[in-house]
Amino acid sequence: MPYTDPFIRFDKTQLINLEYSLSKEYIRANSTGAYCSSTIINCNTRKYHGLLVAEQPQFDNDKHVFISTIDETIIVENQPFDLGIHKYPGIYYPKGHKYLEDFETEPISFLVYKIGNALIIKKILLAQNEDQVYITYQLKEGPSSVRMQLHPFLAFRNYHKLSKANNYVTHHFTPIKNGIKLRMYTGYSELYMQFSKTPEYTPHPEWYYNIEYIEEKVRGYEFLEDLYVPGFFELLLKKNEILAFSASLKEGSPARFLSSFKNEIKKRISRTDLKTCLQNASQQFIISKDEKTKVIAGYHWFGTWGRDTFISLPGLTLINSDTKKCMQVLDTLCQDLKGPLFPNTGIGLQAACNSVDAPLWFFWTLQKLSGKLNNSSIIWKKYGSVMKNILMGYRQGTQFNIKMMENGLIYSGINGMALTWMDAVVEGKPVTPRTGFQVEINALWYNAICFCLALAEKNNDNEFMGAWKELVTKIKTEFINFFWSDEKKYLADYGEGNFRDFSVRPNQLFAVSLPYIMLEDEKSSLVLEKVKNELLTLRGLRSLAPKNKLYIGVYSGDQTSRDKAYHQGTVWPWLLGHFTEAYLKIHGASAIPFLTGIFEGFSEEMKNAGVGTVSEIYEGDPPHRAVGAISQAWSVAELLRMKEMIDNFK
Repeated sequence: MPYTDPFIRFDKTQLINLEYSLSKEYIRANSTGAYCSSTIINCNTRKYHGLLVAEQPQFDNDKHVFISTIDETIIVENQPFDLGIHKYPGIYYPKGHKYLEDFETEPISFLVYKIGNALIIKKILLAQNEDQVYITYQLKEGPSSVRMQLHPFLAFRNYHKLSKANNYVTHHFTPIKNGIKLRMYTGYSELYMQFSKTPEYTPHPEWYYNIEYIEEKVRGYEFLEDLYVPGFFELLLKKNEILAFSASLKEGSPARFLSSFKNEIKKRISRTDLKTCLQNASQQFIISKDEKTKVIAGYHWFGTWGRDTFISLPGLTLINSDTKKCMQVLDTLCQDLKGPLFPNTGIGLQAACNSVDAPLWFFWTLQKLSGKLNNSSIIWKKYGSVMKNILMGYRQGTQFNIKMMENGLIYSGINGMALTWMDAVVEGKPVTPRTGFQVEINALWYNAICFCLALAEKNNDNEFMGAWKELVTKIKTEFINFFWSDEKKYLADYGEGNFRDFSVRPNQLFAVSLPYIMLEDEKSSLVLEKVKNELLTLRGLRSLAPKNKLYIGVYSGDQTSRDKAYHQGTVWPWLLGHFTEAYLKIHGASAIPFLTGIFEGFSEEMKNAGVGTVSEIYEGDPPHRAVGAISQAWSVAELLRMKEMIDNFK
């Protein structure tokens, strides 16, 4: 077969250019909640980077960095060559990136090193269902053999924190089959480091001080870390031999490492174009543990978010017709329902239900699920009681001053809290205060009631229909009276009493995109054009129009500075799903070339920021630099749904 250039590839010129290569990161996460991540040259730039990062539920609900990285030394004809690279204050050392020739992603990410006439291929693979990472090494060209030394840099810490040299480290290790096991601190799971053949292990405990994480420095956090190296492994690598290393939280069988490695590769979706990159990335957000299935909102630092889960689920599961997985996630969330509210963040006693929209997005997810099941009776039978509970809770009033008012519209908000998706709070005050009647909340409210009425009618639930049918007419009339401006010809973002905020934000888009809407075609077209003309970029929709005096087009600095920009102009890719839905409603097939162009434009992003995935946000100002988390569930999911809608419309 003729050679075809890989869809994602970085050559030597790009790899040795640190300004370029340190801005490109990879992330691979699995179904246990573990992940492996670094830059493409394996120089960590974040505290969140690590070769094996896994959960430790005995401590907290966060992830913990076990192995930060591994430094390899290749000894060729008695000459040592260090392949590792770390940033220290004022210097990079060692400078192993200078030996790099190539980085590719197929079938999995791998690096090619060239040392003299020796060509070494290094592949890194995270197991899909275990807290385990593999690295394989192959001497593809060169002498008959080389010697390898591997130095593991350990952290054993919460991934939000940094390690400092201390006297509490346990230096004890236990020899096991083809390796050792150890734990740095009491209470942690043991770390098992093993090889496919027997290594020599030399204990030589020492600390490496002041390793610098440049991304943390830019983001205004502590950025210097001390890492612990307990010793080093040494092995002989023969020409064309494949050597496997495993780091795991349980003991493995070295004889099976290479076959397990090959089997894991088969589970991957090959990244040959934008769509397959998104599909590959979408595999990494759903975790299943302890009979619960959840969606991680993004990497690196996000946990499970209720709102993000509901918005992401159709794109992560239903476009693959995986209705079972979708319902597993919904069932997990329904177990944690508190009154009419879903937890937005946290779990158990630490769960926070401070989201007025998450319960209403639940109905939208069920609408998408119903479309795949083609059997509405299943939805009503399985989730009808939950839906009724939410609607009645909103109608009667619940926490956070969420309640239906006499006009049938939902009011929400209390001082110091931000309950919608525009939820940034700085110094106890919402950056985007929206207390009152919010446009998207009431669009979702109307959509939820109409959906339930349709289900109730099909399932002969006359009691529900009698209680809710007349209300929808009232809501529709009051919604238009409250939000629509004949003068401005678009919808207010929110309001209270006689006040209306007509800041141009994307929230009014949902009054056009949702399955059940209150606007007639003319008003829908005007809203869509307003959003398109003032908010649309090549990477998503701005959260605020540039004409607004509060607009912030650059997302940078410390957390306070970034939070102030978060919903004040920053671009959000996930909004493209609903933009596509609305645009197809209004323009039909004529919209396909325009929408396809926006979608395909993300091909450029597959080699930026998070390689092969889509960032959480982009700056409002051109060229719309990728910022925030490097891989976000609803960004990936809604782009996949965008592609599905385009393809289905053709």
